[in-house]
Amino acid sequence: MHNRSKSHVAFSRALRVIPGGVNSPARAFGGVGGEPIFIARGEGPYLYDLDGNRYLDYVGSWGPLILGHGHPRVIEAVQQARASGASFGAPTEAETELAELIVELMPSIEMVRMVSSGTEAAMSAIRLARGFTGRDLIVKFAGCYHGHVDSLLVAAGSSATTLGVPSSPGVPRGCTADTFVLNYNDIEGLRLSFKHKGDHVAGVILEPVVGNMGLVKPSLEFLTELRKLTQHHGALLIYDEVMTGFRLALGGAQELFQQKPDLTVLGKIVGGGLPVGAYGGRADIMRKIMPAGPVFQAGTLSGNPLAMAAGLATLRELKEYPPYAYLEHLGQRLAEGIGSAAGKAGVPHQIARVGSMWTLFFATKPVVDYDSAKKSDTARFARFFWSMLERGIYLPCSQFEAAFISMAHSEAQIEQTITAVSEAIAVQAQ
Repeated sequence: MHNRSKSHVAFSRALRVIPGGVNSPARAFGGVGGEPIFIARGEGPYLYDLDGNRYLDYVGSWGPLILGHGHPRVIEAVQQARASGASFGAPTEAETELAELIVELMPSIEMVRMVSSGTEAAMSAIRLARGFTGRDLIVKFAGCYHGHVDSLLVAAGSSATTLGVPSSPGVPRGCTADTFVLNYNDIEGLRLSFKHKGDHVAGVILEPVVGNMGLVKPSLEFLTELRKLTQHHGALLIYDEVMTGFRLALGGAQELFQQKPDLTVLGKIVGGGLPVGAYGGRADIMRKIMPAGPVFQAGTLSGNPLAMAAGLATLRELKEYPPYAYLEHLGQRLAEGIGSAAGKAGVPHQIARVGSMWTLFFATKPVVDYDSAKKSDTARFARFFWSMLERGIYLPCSQFEAAFISMAHSEAQIEQTITAVSEAIAVQAQ
């Protein structure tokens, strides 16, 4: 049993001045019980807590750290930027350089606007879709999470699923009156809804590969039909690639599935681990944003030099040394090993994986949408989480979050993880 006394003291201290002791409910261990671990530092594929315990990290700051913790190129870029100043509230060339690189890597994006978080990017993309089309209705999918935007906090994923709160007090009914919720991967439901409401839809937003109800893969037919229907009815298709952007391929999930949305929401990797967000798309749409157009959006720290430096360093590294074949290799081996271990133990399970994103669901049937995800055995997952933590493996603290492999992980560490899974699941089966 690891000693975590310093984490306990730190959490007790935090509880006195921070609601719930954490600054995001996803960190609260609400889905697994117990107290969160307080981190002292990260290095490569590892995290070290306040008590000196080391963990092989499959959270990666919830996705941004595709290069691992403390990558030298990113650290050097941030240090150089900081030496010149952290923020100016005025344009810098780094903003343009990162925008040019995003446009180069994602063919659906012709212009891009930097913001400070994925939530802000999603909120802004929704406003832009409404402003561009002159319509009000937004379609989202149950279990997809697009940040804590009032109008989208309906049947949301991420910690809203973990904590059993699909919506939130403080969100007036009027804010969600123009949000229509459909089931992910439900093609017939999609067709029927567009038949009756299609000409009133401003935009459809979705995670092209879901990470916020656990990893849920789309069917290609679902993505293709969605593109067809939005084009036919004049609605904008918005891909939330905050998680998947630059992770599943250099051009994101839209490259992987050969799709072309009208707008794309970005975050996480695009800032190299620093707080950042961005949204981009067709030039005629993006030119509706102020000051080029009438749709208002602003932000004091948008495009701040530190985030731009970290994002540029990360994307340049990914472009020059594409890691995707290696990450696919590691992901495939990990999924095979986990599946074999669970199968031998006779534990009901589903392995969902796309590239370096994965989830082990303790479920009897394939997870294809929000309803099937919620049928997972969360009590079993909680026991599994703590068993893995005792074996030095740090996983997302919820059944309903995707895990991430980084370039810093080695084949030996994947094998170490498979062994730990075998032991932890064997305990579960007893």
